[in-house]
Amino acid sequence: MASPYSDFKGKPRLPKFATPKRYDIRLKPDLDSCIFNGIVSIDVDVVSSTKYLVLNAADLNVDSSSVSFKPKSSSQELRASGVGLIEEDELLIVEFAEELPLGIGVLNTSFQGTLNDQMKGFYRSVYEINGEKKNMAVTQFEPADARRCFPCWDEPAAKATFKITLDVPSNLIALSNMPVIEEKKEGDLKTVYFEESPIMSTYLVAVVVGLFDFVESSTSDGIKVRCYCQVGKSDQGKFALEVAVKTLELYKKYFDVPYALPKLDMIAIPDFAAGAMENYGLVTYRENALLYDEKHSAAANKQRVAIVVAHELAHQWFGNLVTMEWWTHLWLNEGFATWVSYLAADAIFPEWNIWTQFLDQTTDGLRLDGLSESHAIEVEINHASEIDEIFDAISYRKGASVIRMLQSYIGADTFQRALACYIKKYACSNAKTEDLWAVLEEVSGEPVKELMNSWTQQKGYPVVSVRVKDEKLDLEQSHFLLSGSPSDSQWIVPITLCCGSYDNRYSYLLKEKSGSLGIKDAAYVKLNVDQTGFYRVKYDEELGAKLRHAIESGQLSATDRFGVLDDLFALCTSSQQSLINLLTLIASFREETEYTVLSNLINISYKVMRIVADATPELVDNLRKFFINLFEYPALKLGWDSKSGESHLDATLRGELLTVLAELGHENTLNEAIRRFDAFCADRDSPLLPPDTRKVV
Repeated sequence: MASPYSDFKGKPRLPKFATPKRYDIRLKPDLDSCIFNGIVSIDVDVVSSTKYLVLNAADLNVDSSSVSFKPKSSSQELRASGVGLIEEDELLIVEFAEELPLGIGVLNTSFQGTLNDQMKGFYRSVYEINGEKKNMAVTQFEPADARRCFPCWDEPAAKATFKITLDVPSNLIALSNMPVIEEKKEGDLKTVYFEESPIMSTYLVAVVVGLFDFVESSTSDGIKVRCYCQVGKSDQGKFALEVAVKTLELYKKYFDVPYALPKLDMIAIPDFAAGAMENYGLVTYRENALLYDEKHSAAANKQRVAIVVAHELAHQWFGNLVTMEWWTHLWLNEGFATWVSYLAADAIFPEWNIWTQFLDQTTDGLRLDGLSESHAIEVEINHASEIDEIFDAISYRKGASVIRMLQSYIGADTFQRALACYIKKYACSNAKTEDLWAVLEEVSGEPVKELMNSWTQQKGYPVVSVRVKDEKLDLEQSHFLLSGSPSDSQWIVPITLCCGSYDNRYSYLLKEKSGSLGIKDAAYVKLNVDQTGFYRVKYDEELGAKLRHAIESGQLSATDRFGVLDDLFALCTSSQQSLINLLTLIASFREETEYTVLSNLINISYKVMRIVADATPELVDNLRKFFINLFEYPALKLGWDSKSGESHLDATLRGELLTVLAELGHENTLNEAIRRFDAFCADRDSPLLPPDTRKVV
């Protein structure tokens, strides 16, 4: 006989006959035995006739005798006639003897769970106090693990308010999304009551219990911002705190909407699966993504902290205030937060040339999306078990890159105005990708939906082949695949180009397989100006030679030098260009000094050396000398030791340049590294081994 619950098995989404409105959650974690007890009362709106309530639960022991439903319209409490768990779908089915009355009622249940060691749900992390190891309790609910902490409607569209109460040891600090309104101590335990949250999704609920230090500051409109960390490390939180305060101010202005909560806490967690998590009002971080030590951290780490903080705080608006309707639209959260984090970092640290460094994001997206096994930005998610698969470079990096392409196409001011409209329209609600396109289309007057669907609903991207013929520029697009396999895919490509100078620019929307533009003879032609487009460009021999000359004579910007190099390397690896062509182009970069371009050259050199070592080992020695000759000039210019007033980018570049020269076996670099290592062995505080050159040594 079929189970009465079989109707709910294997479904991608929870049934819609009841929706949560408010959660009242009380949790009591035991940090020694690593179990927790909980009680939850959920205000539920029953919108259509049903004898069942279907919600999510996983790895919880639900006390079936405690499950009841009390309609607001009645004094009678209905006891559950059956409580069942469909484990593979992480569903809790509550059955009643009669149909539930329509309208609001309260579902009550108590439960027990384990503070697991899987870094998801409600879990334990280990930290040290005075050399002694202790457990802390931490939550990580994205994408679908709030159900491991309390029974809930664990879908982003099922937004509700949350009232959280914690019973914890009285010597510990307890944090949640909202400020504490009251603490009651009773012996070794205390009960901590938090303010009720605004409406939000379950994956953004957060709880942390442990012993911490913190540093704090405030925004100009009185939002208290704190950075928590392990005891004794509070100085390492000061940089992130400074970035957070400036970023909140910046986003308030950019989105034209104030930050919605009364406080913002950020906390470094020793055991943490992601880089960071944007929980509303209580953002959790891996330690190396939040803490920065002036003495021992490299310059690259400082930049990572700033970017990650800016990314998570972007989510407080784009993700938390306005939330994706379902995980199919994850890219909207992550791609947008990735893009806007660079916008914030550029505003706070203009000297970092951060938009040039954004090309690393684009290149990573292009690299993964050039594989035949790639996937579209928008992926249909049919089950919670599939969600983790799309937290990848396509959602984050390709997503960020196509958003930048769109911003470049419709203009920065128009784009900002449209985003502010979108945030206001969908605040405290949920939205789909097409909702954003509709607002952008309305504000800009451009065919945004048609344009962007070609980038989000199919995998891959085009390579645009370009050649000059009879005073015309002929353009042809084809699907770029590293395997070289044929494909009929086609995109609407926003083409930008400059001819002979950046004052002579053109824009063109390539809607068909091919097209042409009338141009006058120019010193060079560069497509995809500033690399804002998510596509590759393949130049014919004549145009390629002119671009090499433009690079040698310093006529191209750093972003465009990067683009010409990266495109030709990709074409070389897909057998559409020769290694000789690539090395001829690389030789044009002999006097390159810009960090991002050199960093890409270094990465390319490693890959070329590996490929040649496998395919033609007799060329390795000559190739090694070629790359040493290329990198010696900028390395000699920088030297081993930092100079007073040098830029953050020079400090970052020094380590990368010296490392590649050491890897290539450059004798002077090896000898100097050994000298510095010996000095370090003799004196651990030796000034000869600062953080930025420690790796090479």
